[in-house]
Amino acid sequence: MTVEKNTLSLEEVAAHYAEATSKLTRRIIICCGTGCLANGAQKVHDALFSEIEKCGEKVELALQDEIGHEPFEGTYISESGCQGFCQMGPMLRIEPMGIFYCKVKPEDVPEIVKTTIVNGELVDRLLYLEPSTGQLCRNEDEIQFYARQSRVVLKNCVIEPDNIEEYIAKDGYFGARKAILEMNPEDICTKMINAGLRGRGGGGFPTGLKWKFTLASESDKKYVICNGDEGDPGAFMDRSVMEGNPHSVLEGMVIAGRAIGSDEGIVYVRAEYPLAVKRMKKAVIDAKRYGMLGEKLFGSDFNFKIRIMEGAGAFVCGEETALIASVEGKRGMPMPKPPFPAESGLWGKPTVINNVETLASIPFIMRKGAEAYRSIGTEKSPGTKTFALTGHVANTGLIEVPFGTTLREIVYNIGGGVTNNDGEVTGEDFKSVQIGGPSGGCLTAEMLDMPLDFDSLRSAGAMVGSGGLVVMNNQTCMVSVARFFMQFTQNESCGKCVPCREGTKQMLAMLDDIMEGRATAATLDLLEKTARAVQLGSLCGLGKTAPNPVLSTMRHFREEYESHVFKKICPTGECKALAWPEITANCKGCTACARKCPVGAITGKVKEMHVIDMDKCIKCGVCKEVCKFDAVIGI
Repeated sequence: MTVEKNTLSLEEVAAHYAEATSKLTRRIIICCGTGCLANGAQKVHDALFSEIEKCGEKVELALQDEIGHEPFEGTYISESGCQGFCQMGPMLRIEPMGIFYCKVKPEDVPEIVKTTIVNGELVDRLLYLEPSTGQLCRNEDEIQFYARQSRVVLKNCVIEPDNIEEYIAKDGYFGARKAILEMNPEDICTKMINAGLRGRGGGGFPTGLKWKFTLASESDKKYVICNGDEGDPGAFMDRSVMEGNPHSVLEGMVIAGRAIGSDEGIVYVRAEYPLAVKRMKKAVIDAKRYGMLGEKLFGSDFNFKIRIMEGAGAFVCGEETALIASVEGKRGMPMPKPPFPAESGLWGKPTVINNVETLASIPFIMRKGAEAYRSIGTEKSPGTKTFALTGHVANTGLIEVPFGTTLREIVYNIGGGVTNNDGEVTGEDFKSVQIGGPSGGCLTAEMLDMPLDFDSLRSAGAMVGSGGLVVMNNQTCMVSVARFFMQFTQNESCGKCVPCREGTKQMLAMLDDIMEGRATAATLDLLEKTARAVQLGSLCGLGKTAPNPVLSTMRHFREEYESHVFKKICPTGECKALAWPEITANCKGCTACARKCPVGAITGKVKEMHVIDMDKCIKCGVCKEVCKFDAVIGI
């Protein structure tokens, strides 16, 4: 007899799910986050189903409708959200054997089924090879990329995101029930303050205090908004949480609604995240069906509903007042503060805005307690932080580490080390890390052992931001990096305030002058002054932080800027207009260039290839003029 699901308690749903999966022969979990899907994960998924069926074994793709029926016996193929190790996708796990295969292609499936599913043996070539030890890794625990992480928010991103029953079986919505039935709003706010959770959107404001201020605002209507408008280049943390564990976000919103006295929530997610939109919408439908959203939650007098709104992808809508304007149907532009949203937000009503990762952290705190959460991270920055690790690093992907973890641990142990431009790990190529995207700054080799938290990064002229971590090797031009982020910020400026609208445009023009050889000493001075003016005068937080990449690169790599300006040379050769003069293998060793060089920058023996000393070279071009073999390039 089929059980009416929406009448079951959380314990009953969890028990039924455990029963439905109790007789599985095995479970194959395929990473179906956006990255793996782009790499062909869906084709792997379909091929597995077809190939296992050919073997005569029962295979199932969905167990949700099996609740209330006899437990399924056979192979269960399920999808998961992003499992983090993006460059190794598509990935799949085979349980209970504990096997982790990576870079799986559809043509690998027959061998997987024959060797592993039928015979119980390993396909060695699909196992991960740990570079540090040279060992093949059977499961995640043996892979340093995973073993050195501490996953709280991402822990459940291996469950089936479209299956609310599995989320409940993993203690989902128990925190929401506790908040609604056992605590009053003041107690919830106090618990969040004691936990020390700070906003993961970049500002780091204490979440409990934000809730307390909103609770204190008197109004007949209040709102909870989830900020899923993740716009930083290279950042995909929030997208992955919404794709892989959408119910954790909804549960966090329910708890926030109870804490401030709200009965309505809105998830604002950019339309460029179609999979996140799809899974969040499905999660809302299922949560309503199971009584986690709607009226009289858990038999109480508390009502809470959630709707999904798709944003058009304006970077400025990540700023809370601009986001509110967008939700109201207006052009997304920031407003002066005060009043803050806690007093006057959406439609002039008190509003709490938290980002995806912040909300997904809340169920853990409600279930485990404030002290358990404070035991992770640092005193002033408790808990964990997700980062999108990209750039010149061996292991790219999505990671989660406790606050206080050093940059060295992330880059060299979790990330596997810095790569050169040929993709090789040499151990000597680290130059910088850009943290926090267009709002952040760069960290240098001297900061590799600095613990990463809100306060230490701020003192270093950077910020956590949304969590982008771009690793750069010593062949990267830092002026070019600053220009990349300034171009992004200038394009995304809403144009409302003059300092941001005009200041970023002028800064971009000056960076172009530096990279193209037109700059003078006055350019550097004016660039810095303009950056300070934009920082002080911009209306919103995005404008105020827009100059950070420029100021931090000028601070830590001043000599690189000066080389561009005074020597007209880009030390890395990245800026084509200021490329290094170079003598190629065409050189016959005639010594004509060495004899004519006015500053003695060229050396070499007769009939051997010559070299140019860039510390002496003035790029006069004489060497290129006298060379009969076209051996001089870059001038």
